Amino acid sequence: MYYRSSDGQQILDACAGLWCVAAGHCREEITSAVSAAMSKLDYAPTTQFAHPLAFEAAAKVAKLMPEGLDRIFFTNSGSEAVDTALKIALAYHQARGENQRIGFIGRERSYHGSGFGGTSVGGVSVNRKAFAGALLPHVHHMPSIHNLEHNAFSRGQPTWGAHLADDLEKLLALHDPSTIAAVIVDPMAGNVFIPPQGYLQRLREITAKHGILLIFDEVITAFGRLGKATASAFFDVTPDLLTMAKAINNGTVPMGAVAAHRRVYDTIIANSAPGEADLYHGYTYSAHPTAAAATIATLDLYQKEGLFERAASLAPAFERAAHALRDAPHVKDIRNLGLCAGIELESRPNGIGERSQEIFDGCFEAGVLIRHAGDFVAFAPPLIIEEAQIEQIFDTVRKVLMSVK
Repeated sequence: MYYRSSDGQQILDACAGLWCVAAGHCREEITSAVSAAMSKLDYAPTTQFAHPLAFEAAAKVAKLMPEGLDRIFFTNSGSEAVDTALKIALAYHQARGENQRIGFIGRERSYHGSGFGGTSVGGVSVNRKAFAGALLPHVHHMPSIHNLEHNAFSRGQPTWGAHLADDLEKLLALHDPSTIAAVIVDPMAGNVFIPPQGYLQRLREITAKHGILLIFDEVITAFGRLGKATASAFFDVTPDLLTMAKAINNGTVPMGAVAAHRRVYDTIIANSAPGEADLYHGYTYSAHPTAAAATIATLDLYQKEGLFERAASLAPAFERAAHALRDAPHVKDIRNLGLCAGIELESRPNGIGERSQEIFDGCFEAGVLIRHAGDFVAFAPPLIIEEAQIEQIFDTVRKVLMSVK
């Protein structure tokens, strides 16, 4: 649960590193598995063949995915997983003879990694502006689901906003649904934008109606963050493709993956020309032996210690502690789901981000590591957290908020 600073101070990790370390830091079960793998097989390519750890890791990941999403493509990060999912979507429609389906629809204020594909379908304006001249064409965006007027201080899923999914129909009417390959959303975003009740279900209905693939970007939500193996399971909505990374192997070795529905996989394979690649895409380090070993050990540890169930049981206490800060200075909104929460802060005139930086600094000096971006701070601790540590996190934040102008 802790880092140690260069001056020897113990720092309570309130954000699982970067949404990665769900089982806590330096778990012996994982580090031993990695060491053993490195001693036995340092590297093996996975283009023409693969090694046993790759198949074992894929089988364990597939077992945790929603029904039907049992074909696993390993990558080295969430960004690579998103770009891979976009390519799989295009390949699927090409295999079906619908080569005109080249468009994608993302959502404003959603983040889908730092690759050109992910930046293109992502809706983070500063990221898009930085590379505006080189992003993918034929990409459109739905409005953000974030609405403080109706949903400020919501606990869990807001009741207002399911109708926002109907904006997808408007975009499709404008751009022709037969040209769209996939819609990609993060079921819950890193800025803790939580989907209104019924919103994701409506997206699933619309995409299925028009033959469009639905991609869930679960790089931060997969593997227990919401108290289930996936956010898809939590919300009871099954996409066609699901991206993951971070907690897939506790952040130990770079690793990401895409889970594809068997229907998508079978369509691509069945229509591949003899002697040609099934999918013209891949990475040198996909399913690297050490990353695969870390994944196997991590998923075994999650099951052995019941960490997904533990996250679900701690969620009410986490919610209470987070929302207890509603009366603290500078707090504009608090939102939470599972073992994650976010606090939106009032901005200073001409000083966006200054206050959250001071809160980050103050919490670190007080022995708690949080995450901040803009005037927003986020909390997503390892799933092994104790209730006393939850109280420590939010008590520390309150003290720092009281001291910040």
